[in-house]
Amino acid sequence: MSLSPQTLWIGAGLIGQVLFGARFLVQWLYSEARGQSLIPPSFWYLSVAGGVILLSYAIHQREAVFIIGEAVTLAIFLRNLIMLRKQPDPD
Repeated sequence: MSLSPQTLWIGAGLIGQVLFGARFLVQWLYSEARGQSLIPPSFWYLSVAGGVILLSYAIHQREAVFIIGEAVTLAIFLRNLIMLRKQPDPD
């Protein structure tokens, strides 16, 4: 059985959305375990992974608004990871 390119792209878009959504679950559980609202590094890694896939999907679909939005947020996610690497680990 062979999947069409369109089906593969829809699958990629869905995987990106799942990764992107998973970061909220990670952030919530991380914060609950510590009794305060915190954002763990894994939140940003999931953000980057989901963002890269969603940006790829947006480029494939040629949706300019989606491309711009994903590119800007991806830059923010990457910047947060850079900042985290410069600070000592609190755990």
